[in-house]
Amino acid sequence: MMSHHRENHLLARLDRATFACIEKDLTIVRLKQGHVINETHATVQNVYFPLGGIISCVVELVDGGAIETGMIGKDGQFGAGPALDHKVSLNHVVMQVEGEVSVIESGRFRQLTLDHRALRELVVCYEQFFLGQVQQTAACNATHNVPMRTCKWLLRMRDLVGEDLPLTQEFLAQMMGVQRTSVSDVAGKLQEAGMIIYKRGHIHLQDHAKIEAKACECAVTVRSHYDRVFPNTSRPNPSSSSPFS
Repeated sequence: MMSHHRENHLLARLDRATFACIEKDLTIVRLKQGHVINETHATVQNVYFPLGGIISCVVELVDGGAIETGMIGKDGQFGAGPALDHKVSLNHVVMQVEGEVSVIESGRFRQLTLDHRALRELVVCYEQFFLGQVQQTAACNATHNVPMRTCKWLLRMRDLVGEDLPLTQEFLAQMMGVQRTSVSDVAGKLQEAGMIIYKRGHIHLQDHAKIEAKACECAVTVRSHYDRVFPNTSRPNPSSSSPFS
């Protein structure tokens, strides 16, 4: 029987012996939306491997604004890089979509990476991918308009948790670093076009093809980055259950 921890794509890539060593120190917890995993410049105490839900890395600005620069789901992890050399988090890290995560204390994780080359190499590969994602996000935020970015953001979320997204327009606007009115206008137009259904703090992706046509190239680019770093990785299937059916 497959370990529940193996639902995380990185943990699933570990060989049996290495995974057996780390599994003993993993604990599964469920984190609610809005749960703060790390504050900016705070020491990283734990390493998180999402089994569901989404973790967001957010840059906070002095005027009170904020914008998401990286999104982590069951394809990745948070905290492994800083854990290797006792560094702090450089971003505000928050649970964007509620879900379960496998957690391990950072000091113990650091020791395991020293003992197991396969685990160390996995961390290095993911950090390479995540840097690429952050760079792509920076370019996207600087050059693409709000409708394109909204569709790109929805596609990235779909890749991680499926077609039913439990979030409000307010939270989406905060993650994108734009006014709520801008997101509200875009969401209304997407719904009128039959691309999404927005209802009671949930967004259901209705027409994937239209959303992909409206989005900028960045979701596809991030997807290709991951596939190059981690070839032959299966993707989460969109949820078959829907609050809109």
